[in-house]
Amino acid sequence: MSALERFDSPFTPLRDDVWAAVSAHSCVYYQLSVEAEPDSLCRLLNLFALQFLTPHKVLMNQHGDMLNVEIEIAGLSWHRAELIAQKMRNLICVNEVSLQLAERAD
Repeated sequence: MSALERFDSPFTPLRDDVWAAVSAHSCVYYQLSVEAEPDSLCRLLNLFALQFLTPHKVLMNQHGDMLNVEIEIAGLSWHRAELIAQKMRNLICVNEVSLQLAERAD
Protein backbone atom coordinates (compact mmCIF):
# COMPACT_ATOMS: atom_id res chain seq x y z
CA MET A 1 0.00 0.00 0.00
CA SER A 2 1.42 3.37 -0.98
CA ALA A 3 1.41 6.43 1.25
CA LEU A 4 -1.28 7.97 -0.93
CA GLU A 5 -3.63 5.02 -0.35
CA ARG A 6 -3.47 5.18 3.44
CA PHE A 7 -6.37 6.93 5.15
CA ASP A 8 -4.18 8.32 7.92
CA SER A 9 -1.59 9.66 5.48
CA PRO A 10 -0.67 13.35 5.75
CA PHE A 11 -0.58 13.43 1.93
CA THR A 12 -3.67 14.05 -0.14
CA PRO A 13 -3.96 12.00 -3.34
CA LEU A 14 -5.52 14.85 -5.34
CA ARG A 15 -4.63 18.46 -4.77
CA ASP A 16 -7.34 21.03 -5.39
CA ASP A 17 -6.57 23.56 -8.07
CA VAL A 18 -7.42 26.67 -6.06
CA TRP A 19 -6.83 29.03 -9.00
CA ALA A 20 -9.23 27.14 -11.25
CA ALA A 21 -11.53 25.30 -8.85
CA VAL A 22 -14.58 25.63 -11.11
CA SER A 23 -12.73 24.78 -14.33
CA ALA A 24 -13.31 21.45 -16.00
CA HIS A 25 -10.48 19.00 -15.68
CA SER A 26 -9.19 17.46 -18.86
CA CYS A 27 -6.54 15.22 -20.33
CA VAL A 28 -3.52 17.12 -21.64
CA TYR A 29 -0.64 16.15 -23.87
CA TYR A 30 2.85 17.64 -23.60
CA GLN A 31 5.39 17.34 -26.44
CA LEU A 32 8.91 18.37 -25.53
CA SER A 33 12.31 18.67 -27.08
CA VAL A 34 14.93 18.20 -24.38
CA GLU A 35 18.72 17.89 -24.24
CA ALA A 36 19.80 14.26 -23.88
CA GLU A 37 21.28 14.53 -20.40
CA PRO A 38 21.07 11.76 -17.77
CA ASP A 39 18.77 13.80 -15.51
CA SER A 40 16.51 15.47 -18.11
CA LEU A 41 13.62 13.02 -17.84
CA CYS A 42 13.81 13.06 -14.03
CA ARG A 43 13.60 16.86 -13.99
CA LEU A 44 10.46 16.80 -16.14
CA LEU A 45 8.70 14.09 -14.18
CA ASN A 46 9.62 15.72 -10.88
CA LEU A 47 7.37 18.67 -11.79
CA PHE A 48 4.42 16.26 -11.66
CA ALA A 49 5.68 14.36 -8.61
CA LEU A 50 5.91 17.58 -6.58
CA GLN A 51 2.15 17.99 -7.09
CA PHE A 52 1.32 14.32 -6.39
CA LEU A 53 0.46 13.75 -10.06
CA THR A 54 1.31 10.65 -12.07
CA PRO A 55 1.23 10.79 -15.88
CA HIS A 56 -0.57 7.84 -17.45
CA LYS A 57 1.61 7.89 -20.57
CA VAL A 58 5.27 8.81 -21.05
CA LEU A 59 7.18 8.18 -24.28
CA MET A 60 10.77 9.16 -24.91
CA ASN A 61 13.01 8.74 -27.97
CA GLN A 62 16.57 9.91 -28.40
CA HIS A 63 17.62 11.51 -31.67
CA GLY A 64 21.29 12.49 -31.52
CA ASP A 65 21.82 14.88 -28.64
CA MET A 66 18.08 15.56 -28.18
CA LEU A 67 15.22 13.68 -26.52
CA ASN A 68 11.68 13.82 -27.89
CA VAL A 69 9.38 13.39 -24.89
CA GLU A 70 5.61 12.94 -24.89
CA ILE A 71 3.69 13.08 -21.61
CA GLU A 72 -0.05 12.57 -21.24
CA ILE A 73 -1.88 13.21 -17.99
CA ALA A 74 -5.53 13.47 -17.03
CA GLY A 75 -7.26 15.39 -14.27
CA LEU A 76 -5.69 18.82 -14.77
CA SER A 77 -7.41 22.11 -15.37
CA TRP A 78 -6.07 23.96 -18.40
CA HIS A 79 -4.66 26.62 -16.07
CA ARG A 80 -2.70 24.07 -14.03
CA ALA A 81 -1.45 22.37 -17.22
CA GLU A 82 -0.18 25.73 -18.51
CA LEU A 83 1.61 26.43 -15.22
CA ILE A 84 3.40 23.09 -15.45
CA ALA A 85 4.29 23.79 -19.10
CA GLN A 86 5.78 27.13 -18.07
CA LYS A 87 7.85 25.46 -15.35
CA MET A 88 9.09 23.00 -18.00
CA ARG A 89 10.09 25.90 -20.26
CA ASN A 90 12.14 27.34 -17.38
CA LEU A 91 14.28 24.19 -17.11
CA ILE A 92 17.66 24.74 -18.72
CA CYS A 93 17.61 21.34 -20.46
CA VAL A 94 14.28 22.03 -22.24
CA ASN A 95 14.34 23.55 -25.72
CA GLU A 96 10.66 23.45 -26.66
CA VAL A 97 7.30 22.65 -25.02
CA SER A 98 3.98 22.14 -26.78
CA LEU A 99 0.75 21.65 -24.84
CA GLN A 100 -2.59 20.52 -26.21
CA LEU A 101 -5.77 18.79 -25.13
CA ALA A 102 -5.67 15.02 -25.57
CA GLU A 103 -8.36 12.43 -25.95
CA ARG A 104 -7.73 9.70 -23.43
CA ALA A 105 -8.41 6.25 -24.78
CA ASP A 106 -8.55 3.73 -21.92
